[in-house]
Amino acid sequence: MNTNLKDFLEACEQLGTLRLIVTSSAAVLEVRGKIQKLFYAELPKGKYANMHTELFEFHLNMDLIKQVKFETGEAKRGNFTTYAVRFLDSEGEVSLSAFLQWGKPGEYEPGQVEAWQELKEKYGEVWEPAPVESLES
Repeated sequence: MNTNLKDFLEACEQLGTLRLIVTSSAAVLEVRGKIQKLFYAELPKGKYANMHTELFEFHLNMDLIKQVKFETGEAKRGNFTTYAVRFLDSEGEVSLSAFLQWGKPGEYEPGQVEAWQELKEKYGEVWEPAPVESLES
């Protein structure tokens, strides 16, 4: 598959509400929101996917994401399956995690798990995006 990260992120709009997680050596930031209304900018550091909401801003350097993984897991609290999309850098480290967000434990939005499964089937469990050549749609 010769799809780039820009196309993939736009397809992620169908995932509904997500918990976006970024972890550094000193902190973890988690926000709930939907990937939507993305806009793009090319800066000296790379090509960025951006999103502004009332509660947070999102900026992802697409040039630094070398692999995308679909993972299921067991919730830390509760007995239910979690669904994540992990965005990895060239060292295989997770730069961003996007978990399907539940209301009550294990209760996802209608069609949310199916949308995640469809993306996994389309892209594969582990996917390496093609470089983003142009930010023009």
